[in-house]
Amino acid sequence: MKDVKTCVKGVVSGVVQGVFFRKHVQSAALRYQVNGYAKNLADGSVEVLLLGEREQVGQVKHAVEQGSPHSRVDGVVWSESDESLPVERREGFTVC
Repeated sequence: MKDVKTCVKGVVSGVVQGVFFRKHVQSAALRYQVNGYAKNLADGSVEVLLLGEREQVGQVKHAVEQGSPHSRVDGVVWSESDESLPVERREGFTVC
């Protein structure tokens, strides 16, 4: 039986731009078959949207919180999201 689908949005603060952080998140999302995106925000943080099975989303959240080797994650503010993804983002994981 498949797990329940969930959608969460996180804003990641720290040194997370220009250090392959979004690519790190994308790799984890693809590994766990989670859809969504990671995009840079103007204030230096990164927004992450994860959509998938609850257990797999949890694995990607953990990867986000750990960060990439050259990043420094100071904090992540997660919230449940009911954001409907545009059709082109419902499958796969996009780095914006």
